[in-house]
Amino acid sequence: MMMNRQLLFVRVLFVVVTLTVGAGTAAAQKIETGFLNRSVTVNGSEYRYVVYVPREFSRSKTYPVILALHGGGEYGSDGLKQTAGGLAIAIRRNPERFPAIVVFPQAKADNTPGWQQEGGKAALAAVDQSIREFRGDARRIYLTGFSAGGNGSWFLLSHYPERFAAAVVVCGFITKFKGKTSGVDYPAIAPPEASDEYAYVAKRVSQIPIWIFHGDADQNVSVEESRKMFAALKAIGADVQYTELPGVQHNAWDPAYSRADVFEWLLKQKKR
Repeated sequence: MMMNRQLLFVRVLFVVVTLTVGAGTAAAQKIETGFLNRSVTVNGSEYRYVVYVPREFSRSKTYPVILALHGGGEYGSDGLKQTAGGLAIAIRRNPERFPAIVVFPQAKADNTPGWQQEGGKAALAAVDQSIREFRGDARRIYLTGFSAGGNGSWFLLSHYPERFAAAVVVCGFITKFKGKTSGVDYPAIAPPEASDEYAYVAKRVSQIPIWIFHGDADQNVSVEESRKMFAALKAIGADVQYTELPGVQHNAWDPAYSRADVFEWLLKQKKR
């Protein structure tokens, strides 16, 4: 009888220890979600970024990835300013619309057209790092950006078209431009020898579904930039939509990013 009691005690103790260890292991493997701070190094320089991970994230699934480029007012090195508005606000208000990994890079305030130079390379490096860390789907990488980020979107789309499944470009520009907020000089995306700058960019991005937004009262970036890009893309039969927002000034990203249908459309696209 005493031996049976001892054996029973040992078995119960084993079960308790096993459950405790298992719980500790599960806790150690718990995945952090929400807006997470990260960094990537490019050419010896650190670039901080934020990556959004949905609350329902699971290691058993793969996720689409959205790269969100900020405008000229968010240049810096704090790694946070770029999430004070734009797409980050839309996610906080309606997280259920974004079952995706969303990468918010930050280009440095070094008076260079960030996304056209090292900032753009750092943004792509942040995407690659996020794909590895959070099981991103390389066939479903999407790009969006507004103002200077819209310029960066046209630049990255035209230089790395094979990387993106679709894009939403808000109040962007492709011609030579001086930033009203940042004072940064942005060179034209097309080379000097291009006879038609819009046609040149359109040809390079023609295989990517694109939705363009612009306010017709924009006093910062002329609405003609988006009108002409839309016309150039339509002329060659590209998959493009254009929504012009009546009475909306430069902050066209607020009404654009608040629309559920925009991201329903975006997340359905897959790389061809």
